[in-house]
Amino acid sequence: MYRGFNIQLNLNQDTAFRDLHAIGQQLYADNLQQVQFTLNTFVNSDNSLDGTSIQNFWFPQIESDIFISHSHKNKDTAIALAGWLWSNFKLKAFIDSCIWGYADNLLKTVDNAHCWKRDRGVYDYNLRNHSTSHIHMMLSTSLTMMIDKSECLFFLNTPNAVKSYGETDKTESAWIYSEIATTKIIRKREPKRKESIEEKYFNADGGEVEKAIKITHDIDLSHLTSINLNNLTKWEEQKNRAEHPLDTLYRLHPPKKISNQLLK
Repeated sequence: MYRGFNIQLNLNQDTAFRDLHAIGQQLYADNLQQVQFTLNTFVNSDNSLDGTSIQNFWFPQIESDIFISHSHKNKDTAIALAGWLWSNFKLKAFIDSCIWGYADNLLKTVDNAHCWKRDRGVYDYNLRNHSTSHIHMMLSTSLTMMIDKSECLFFLNTPNAVKSYGETDKTESAWIYSEIATTKIIRKREPKRKESIEEKYFNADGGEVEKAIKITHDIDLSHLTSINLNNLTKWEEQKNRAEHPLDTLYRLHPPKKISNQLLK
């Protein structure tokens, strides 16, 4: 990862993005993992489950230019943004729910096989804690790897993702908290462009648990560069064949001048 951007969009007015939702959906039509499997496929000789193989199958790594961090309630906006990025710049965006299987579905498969106590008709609490920690760690690790592989991150800053408590921003999403925290500590790598950039870039639901406990996390967005719809429009207007589209974005929005270069 090289840069992160804090994007604030008015969802009631950004009709242009909603119109691109179909384009975004089509981008992921062939990529979405239709995960149909039995756990027997991933059993080791000692009857343990091969977590690495499960992770690689359920959360595969792909090539991506931009990682879109978002609330799942704003999934449609994220998909439309991905459509806009592809239509204008031929940039590939990563949206976890469009490419990977849902972690909750994987967890349920594991729990039904290993944590369900048929004689009592309940899940074993301790066994479920153990399985949940493994599945969530697989997802967290996979997300970190995707952030590391992607050149930059776009965070969709909406009321579903962030709530203000006075001068402090908080999120109720553990995953958004993890993703933004990752952008602060992950290695920063300046992109190395291939010479033939023109050829590459210019040819061409998981259910919600009702009444779930709410846990908030302080979320520091100060290291992300804030942009809005007007900034995105200006980016589109200034694209040219001689410059990589992300380099144009970086030129329009230089990194903040801070002492710790790791927080660019």
